[in-house]
Amino acid sequence: MGRLYYGSSPDPIEMSDRVLAHLKVVISTKLRRSESFPLSWDRDGERSTLWLHCSIPLRFEVSAEAAGAIDRVYLNELAKAANSSGGIVVDLDAEDKTAKVDRPAKLVRAA
Repeated sequence: MGRLYYGSSPDPIEMSDRVLAHLKVVISTKLRRSESFPLSWDRDGERSTLWLHCSIPLRFEVSAEAAGAIDRVYLNELAKAANSSGGIVVDLDAEDKTAKVDRPAKLVRAA
């Protein structure tokens, strides 16, 4: 299970290593360019959103195996979403159901 720590909160956002490894690439690229954007996730019928900005501390904990297994198609979908007005939206409920078959989380189109 991967963990994303954002800001001063000691509580991580947990998601599969595979999804977090892909998000790490996209988020790092955007923040390196000083481009802010929203990251949202759906879990248990609720949506949470972070505004990602380069001035806010960010830490990823992801397995080395997942970090090395990047799916270019999924990465491009995430990058395209990050550049949209709605930002990235990941359905972690769908991810939990598909994690056993090692598929990336389903992206949800932002309204």
